[in-house]
Amino acid sequence: MKGKVVYALDFDGVICDSAVETGLSGWKAACRIWSDMPKAILPGILDSFRQVRPIIETGYESVLAMRMLYCGASAETLYTEYVAGFRRLMVEAGSDTEDLKTIFGETRDAWIAADKAEWIRENPLYPGVAEKLARQAQSEPWYVITTKQQRFVKLILDASHVDLPEDRIFGLDRKMSKAEVLKFLAKRHSGQIIHFVEDRLQTLQKIKQDPELADVQLLLAAWGYNTEAEKGRAAIDGITQISLEEFLS
Repeated sequence: MKGKVVYALDFDGVICDSAVETGLSGWKAACRIWSDMPKAILPGILDSFRQVRPIIETGYESVLAMRMLYCGASAETLYTEYVAGFRRLMVEAGSDTEDLKTIFGETRDAWIAADKAEWIRENPLYPGVAEKLARQAQSEPWYVITTKQQRFVKLILDASHVDLPEDRIFGLDRKMSKAEVLKFLAKRHSGQIIHFVEDRLQTLQKIKQDPELADVQLLLAAWGYNTEAEKGRAAIDGITQISLEEFLS
């Protein structure tokens, strides 16, 4: 195996286009916290959520984004005010990060229990990715590194007939940062090249600053949840951008 490439892949925005499901789960969870929100999502909200999806690092933040959009914030407003807005909403709701993670996970579980097929449909893999990963598994190891809970990743992959052992899924449950996971994989695969494919520029920028991860090849997934401005900054920072077509080939 020496010298072969080991792929470490983010999940949402790299393997799976989960924007609609994340937005709907965020809305459903927000309805549990704020009783004035209607059960049926308002027209246009999902389109606005997809626009702001690049600011969402962990799923629970979609609860706060949906609340801000319901209260009249525009996508442009969220980009500039989401840090203060999220903080204000958590104080208003009397909730902390762990509370929101729990509510968000429970909301997804309830949706899956009620209509698993519908939930799976709202989490499609990007075209060609399942086939790419099947080919990858025949010759080289690959891993998922995500802020999503592992059980949701496993459900989506299994539904798309993508076989990945659970010990290769590093999700929210592991309580490890992506940098910590990459260091673990670097030790496990000493002498091999690790390609980390991620759609969030801030994550790649942070990892690039870590001298222990200098040998990891950082790749920005241009098809994922990032903006044209972020793609431009990636080039300035020396982070390689790849298209879906390049990844599949």
